[in-house]
Amino acid sequence: MIYCTQSLAKKRQKIVKGTNLGESSNTVKVREAAKTSMSIRPTLLSLVAFCLAIMPSVGSAQTEQPTKSAESAKLLKSDPLHVFSESVQQLSGSVTKSVVQVLTTGFGLATDEDKGDTAYLEAERGIGAGVVLSADGYIVTNAHVVQGARKIRVRLQGLDKQTAAKVEASPHGPIEARLVGMDRQSDLAVLKIDVSGLPTLQLADSNSLKQGQVVFAFGSPLGLENSVSMGVVSATARQIDPDKPEIYIQTDAPINPGNSGGPLVDVDGHVVGINTFILSESGGNEGLGFAIPSDVVRSVYEQLKTKGHVHRGQIGVYPRTVTPELVEGLHLPTNQGVLLEDVIPGSSADHAGLKVGDIVVNIGGKPVADVRHFAVDLYSYRIGQQAEIGVLRNGQVQTVAVTVQERSDDPERFADMVTGPNNLVPRLGIVAVTVNDELRDAIGDLRIPSGVLVAARTPSSTLLGEGPEPGDVIHTMNGTPVRDLQGLRQELHKTKAGDTIVLQVERSGILSYLVLETE
Repeated sequence: MIYCTQSLAKKRQKIVKGTNLGESSNTVKVREAAKTSMSIRPTLLSLVAFCLAIMPSVGSAQTEQPTKSAESAKLLKSDPLHVFSESVQQLSGSVTKSVVQVLTTGFGLATDEDKGDTAYLEAERGIGAGVVLSADGYIVTNAHVVQGARKIRVRLQGLDKQTAAKVEASPHGPIEARLVGMDRQSDLAVLKIDVSGLPTLQLADSNSLKQGQVVFAFGSPLGLENSVSMGVVSATARQIDPDKPEIYIQTDAPINPGNSGGPLVDVDGHVVGINTFILSESGGNEGLGFAIPSDVVRSVYEQLKTKGHVHRGQIGVYPRTVTPELVEGLHLPTNQGVLLEDVIPGSSADHAGLKVGDIVVNIGGKPVADVRHFAVDLYSYRIGQQAEIGVLRNGQVQTVAVTVQERSDDPERFADMVTGPNNLVPRLGIVAVTVNDELRDAIGDLRIPSGVLVAARTPSSTLLGEGPEPGDVIHTMNGTPVRDLQGLRQELHKTKAGDTIVLQVERSGILSYLVLETE
């Protein structure tokens, strides 16, 4: 898996599987092309001389034939090929106004090949793409495009001079952007720029996408902004990792590093997905590009825009795709749908009346073919909403209203308990809250009743080593009990540069130590 973000180191360029993602490969190609052009120059000169020699006779022949009328020329350009070409031009011109180039700067961990296993931090620049979904400046891109970035800027395509002057930027110059929220699991992020009246694109219904449908990929491949490529949908719901519910749209539209975060659009100019990665052995496009479906983008975008984080729901079932073997062995009445292997006692599915052996055939009226469609359709429901689930039971289809509940193991569920900047612990790079009775009820039994819960992480940490993760509960620091957020800050204040910090944390009911070093 190769993420489609062009990453350029400050002092050196990175080579991925023999393909240079910087400019040096282009330079080599130009030199080779120059050599080739030098070798064929005599042939070209001879051809030019020949053409000059025969031009008088050709010209005289043309004067003898009547010129074609304007009507004939117009009819000639109305053939399907010209119509298709003009349609693509119009689509491209309309879509590119809402596609931005995302420029990031930050620091990355690099290894020095001349010094063995040593590693050091170096300045890095990244190039990706994004798409404007809101006229007031909200932009969607990939999380890996902006992850670890200290500075984010975007370059707009259709920025007029008057609007550019208001934000103190040139019409084609980069504009400062801030990160509204980022979701690593879906690999999506939302940015905000202080510009209004922007052209936007609409999110399509990716559930209606068909294999073989023509699509266009927009972005900045290899840093070349405002690029478009065309292809078809190779698969509508490709699951890369069988252990994870995430699915992707597979396309053969050429996607390369720098396309990450750009839109995959249909012939109507609507966004069907966000380009995210490629599968490649060479490091370049091999016709295996993948995009996040627009239905997933819509859910994540709305949550990141309003809350800054994403909550994921569940109904409390263990589904399994109906297979020919299951049909034969269990004498199932249908060969499509999702079989419920288990319904968790006390879950919302249990309370709604779903039973083991039910076959889910639709959600919200949309047919469910397999577990992948089941997960995607359920993903579109927010916490607390009711999903109308159609199940086949005793030969009849019944519709059951099931309330979507928050996953008990989702660390993002604690983010709503953060009240403001007072929850920030910059030195550890975390946002934390003191464990209280409400948290204990949400977390469950703790090995140690007091402590500080990590709600989220930030890129502000000044410590080296494995830091705490969202959902961790910090119980002690360097052996001193941590009972609340203020106590954690006091213990951190006692440390000096070069001191070692050892945090005792509880993660999933297991106690462990995290060793951190100050700069």
